Amino acid sequence: MLQKDALRARKKLLDRLPVTGEILRGSLVERRVFRHKANCEKCASGEGHPHTVLTVTYRGGRTRQFSLHGEQIAQVAQWLENYKNLREALEEICELNHQLLRPSEDTPATRARKKA
Repeated sequence: MLQKDALRARKKLLDRLPVTGEILRGSLVERRVFRHKANCEKCASGEGHPHTVLTVTYRGGRTRQFSLHGEQIAQVAQWLENYKNLREALEEICELNHQLLRPSEDTPATRARKKA
């Protein structure tokens, strides 16, 4: 890939980046909660109550869980998707930058090597 092409592709990726503060790292997890109230049929039957949490794992293996309300789930899912898209775009930009570190086809040193 020519350096001009790599620079053009990198610029295109940069223009598509979701530059926003609305990003989250983690996973949405559906859990079952048992409240063990005497009159709760769901708990007594073993069904439990559905509960959605955002789980984030930190360096050193420490995990944190954030309880979510029903109206937050769609927003959190979008923020997780934004993070995924940003991470993928950054990986593509890094690959293009690797290309830019290689000698270009049109540099004098490269042309001299081809003639020899």
